[in-house]
Amino acid sequence: MLIDALFKALADPTRLRIARLLSAMELAVGELAQVLGQSQPRVSRHIGILCDAGLAERRREGSWVFLRAPSGEEGGPVLAALDRLLAIAERENEDFGRLCAQDRDKLAAIRRARESNAEDYFARHAGEWDELRALHTGEAQVERALVEALANTPLGAVLDIGTGTGRMAELFADKAERIVALDKNLEMLRVARAKLQHLPIAQIELVQGDFADLPFSAASFDTVLLHQVLHFAQEPAQALAEAARVTRGGGRIAIVDFAAHDREELRGRHQHARLGFTDRQMQDLLGQAGFAAMRPIALEGGELVVKIWLGNRSESAGPTYVAASSARKRA
Repeated sequence: MLIDALFKALADPTRLRIARLLSAMELAVGELAQVLGQSQPRVSRHIGILCDAGLAERRREGSWVFLRAPSGEEGGPVLAALDRLLAIAERENEDFGRLCAQDRDKLAAIRRARESNAEDYFARHAGEWDELRALHTGEAQVERALVEALANTPLGAVLDIGTGTGRMAELFADKAERIVALDKNLEMLRVARAKLQHLPIAQIELVQGDFADLPFSAASFDTVLLHQVLHFAQEPAQALAEAARVTRGGGRIAIVDFAAHDREELRGRHQHARLGFTDRQMQDLLGQAGFAAMRPIALEGGELVVKIWLGNRSESAGPTYVAASSARKRA
């Protein structure tokens, strides 16, 4: 981070307000424009200057572009000092404090709009989700068992693949160093963002991506979760190979999914590509990916049995199956 570029970037009251806003939550460019009361092109120019100075990070999510405070270690002390300085300025400078208070009021409106949109999404899909939930063990029981299964070792950096509503990220937020919640579906990501928006921004990151081609470098995470996700995979081996690639040596994977069943109608009504998994299938899949499988946990109490499969990533093993697109991306 170049100090002269940093101070030039901050030599504008709008960019100071943006920096203060991004310390509170991740925002889309359109949301920032709404808070600031400025046109989107003008806000985009300010954002470009902040990003070039290392004071903000862009991330595209479909047609939307989201902004957040930098999450990497580089420039960490400088950015932390800047955040403290802006907090002091908000308290001590009457004009800046008034603007920040107005901005926070508008942030609250954005939070409420996100939550309203999430509620609308749930209302549209509640019937089909209730139908599926009625077939298996209660979610509270599954969550308790998963927390207990992962309680023996620190979670470290967690990747929640197929985060859906963000429930797993919410469940483990206070137990992990940080959590990256990934989903391919843009609408589900917006639901998750509404659920997780009250958590500290440095702790949670939402990313659009495909479990068959994860947008992360190798050995980025200590714990990888796939909660009711793998049955959507046409090629589960490919998804687990990608999970293994981004898991550090000695890291863990936890897969929550259905035991093998014969409810064929779930393929058409809920887009299940796989009708659950046998223990032998999962042991083979984990082994191919470089995980040592642990004893599975069965949670009965419904027509569909939910299982928790755990695996430890060896220090030396590598996945034997890698997605062709991922191989090209990293070549």
